[in-house]
Amino acid sequence: NGFKEIVLTGIHVASYGKDLNNTSLLDIICRIHEIEGIERIRMSSIEPTVITSEFVKVVKSLEKLCPHYHISLQSGCDDTLKRMNRKYTTEEYRSMVDRLRDNIDDVSLTTDIMAGFPGETDCEFEQTYEFVKEICFSKMHVFRFSPRKGTPAYSFVNQIPEKDKDIRSNRLIKLSEECALKFHKKFISRVMPVLFEEEKSFPGFFEGLTPNYIRVFCKSEDNLKGKIKDVVLVEAESGYMNGE
Repeated sequence: NGFKEIVLTGIHVASYGKDLNNTSLLDIICRIHEIEGIERIRMSSIEPTVITSEFVKVVKSLEKLCPHYHISLQSGCDDTLKRMNRKYTTEEYRSMVDRLRDNIDDVSLTTDIMAGFPGETDCEFEQTYEFVKEICFSKMHVFRFSPRKGTPAYSFVNQIPEKDKDIRSNRLIKLSEECALKFHKKFISRVMPVLFEEEKSFPGFFEGLTPNYIRVFCKSEDNLKGKIKDVVLVEAESGYMNGE
């Protein structure tokens, strides 16, 4: 239908096999890769356990698959991950990151981080902070724990005061901005293909994404919406890059 990019969102190992008659995620990606007219496939919100050696071996050869993976972390502390009932450790997550960075050029890794999960001590938060600082994600979605009725964590003891959640989330947001700027600076003077999504509120400026999820602003007399254009990235900010 004329779409240049398709986004696979919220795919979990426990669900896609059941819902698709045991069709693997790799099968789905490979089938989409064969569809004429689709120029980009982007992964979003996948579990760390998906990124196996077999997975990376296959996807690194798929030209349409964007080198961008949004992989949930939630916490960089193993004790907190256990209380969250997460099925991976920080060491396993680190191995997954290394696997992607060692095999896929210009790969961008983004994630979700929660501040103030019940029982998160100052020491546990510092473990999270140092872990995500080490990984240095190109972008982090930081959010504070919010108790919801009907969930196990709602009745957990040692709920974290809101002021402490604010302090922790603000530190993580600042770190995210620093890491994003560091990532963007690597691409100054590089030529990257940008899929332009829309014109900004002020005429003549268009916004789009590189394959590895760098948001780019570019001025043009032509209507760039829906087009993929080669752009020279000339200036880096934490949230975007300016291009020509």
